[in-house]
Amino acid sequence: MKRLRKIMLASIPVVLLLLLLTPFIPNVSADVTAPKAPKAANGEMKKGPVFIIPVDQKIERGLQSFLERGFAEASNYGAVLIVLEVDTPGGLVSSAEQIGTMVRDSDIPTAAFIKGDAASAGSYIALNAGAIIMKPGSMIGSASLVDSSGQKVDDAKMVSYWKSKMIGAAALNERDPDIAAGMVDSNLIVDKPDLGVSKAQGEIIALSSDEALKAGYADQITTTPEEAITWLGYTTDDIFRVEHTGAEKMSQFLTNPIIMTILLFIGITGIVIELIVPGFGAPGIIGTLAFVLYFFGNSVAGFAGSETWLLFIIGLVMLVLELFVPSFGILGLLGSVSLVAGVVRAAYSFTHALFSLGIAFAAAIVVIVIVAVAFKERGIWNRFILKDTLSKDQGFVPVEEKLSLVGAIGISITPLRPSGTAMIGGERVDVVTEGSFINVNAPVSVVKVEGGRIVVKEIKE
Repeated sequence: MKRLRKIMLASIPVVLLLLLLTPFIPNVSADVTAPKAPKAANGEMKKGPVFIIPVDQKIERGLQSFLERGFAEASNYGAVLIVLEVDTPGGLVSSAEQIGTMVRDSDIPTAAFIKGDAASAGSYIALNAGAIIMKPGSMIGSASLVDSSGQKVDDAKMVSYWKSKMIGAAALNERDPDIAAGMVDSNLIVDKPDLGVSKAQGEIIALSSDEALKAGYADQITTTPEEAITWLGYTTDDIFRVEHTGAEKMSQFLTNPIIMTILLFIGITGIVIELIVPGFGAPGIIGTLAFVLYFFGNSVAGFAGSETWLLFIIGLVMLVLELFVPSFGILGLLGSVSLVAGVVRAAYSFTHALFSLGIAFAAAIVVIVIVAVAFKERGIWNRFILKDTLSKDQGFVPVEEKLSLVGAIGISITPLRPSGTAMIGGERVDVVTEGSFINVNAPVSVVKVEGGRIVVKEIKE
């Protein structure tokens, strides 16, 4: 007992020392799932304009132009933070790369607030931002390559390139590179139990908000972008939301693949009907307006340049000239080629343009044939068909009928020197003698008929 008492008495100073040092001992067993501390935890809230720019459509040149405008406005207003409000299914890799570079190189701090899906190329854009905040129920990942028809791309070179881009974007904020690679390459096996991520071969990584937070692919979870801004250490007194202009909204509608196909169908049908059945006016006007809307939408979206408008105008002028200047279809053909070239160059995808053009052309042919048959009497082909009738009432007599005059007897009603007119079989007929002069009212007989030439001779008593 004495020995135990001595040990207890000796341990009292040690226990007291540990109690005194406890506040200074770091917590090495922190929960890895805990979110990072707010950026303003150790300082004052930053004041100034904060710009929220939506990334809420398919990633293509149109979105790139919109974001460029938004970043320029933020810079002009002296913004202290740009928040990208992300909800996109992905899109073109080329546009995503350009947008990612713009976000990464921005002089203004950036953050991505994922309110829906940051899928495919959308995840790449989010990874280029300085911070990622996710809304409960949102998603990031699923960035495998697909072609224009939605089919998976297995080309090793392309997959490797895109994977390296995703890894590089993840490395900007020290996010696990294997997870970024697993979002792209289905052949990889990823096993990160400490981060809560596990992927078998053939699968693609897509992280929910909670999974992304644990894996380090989200810095915080908030329900609104305003909460995200506050967590990042900025005040919410001066928030600007960049909205799509009326022209940009209209462009989004007009560049929808279905709407593009309909516009091309109306344009082709209207102009061709005006060419083959001229005189209506309305089909030509409607067709021209459809093409104008097609080029306008793609121009605002940033797909169509001045050269596409030039091709369109040249093609239209040639088609109009075809209506007034007979060229045996040459002007019409050249105008059509110019229009098709403009249509293809104006679209964001050569393949999509040809596909839409093919469907529109096939549908237009059906309508054009129906109209051409219904109005065949007014068709353009009537320019090349002689419609005048050579009738007896107009003084025309068929050659076959004149052959029957051989041997017929008549009387000259004008002097024949050697040509003139005779009354034969009760009809006035232009005749010619064999060379001799025949006086008026002289009896004559038809010697021969050569085509439309009737030869007569005088009957001597």
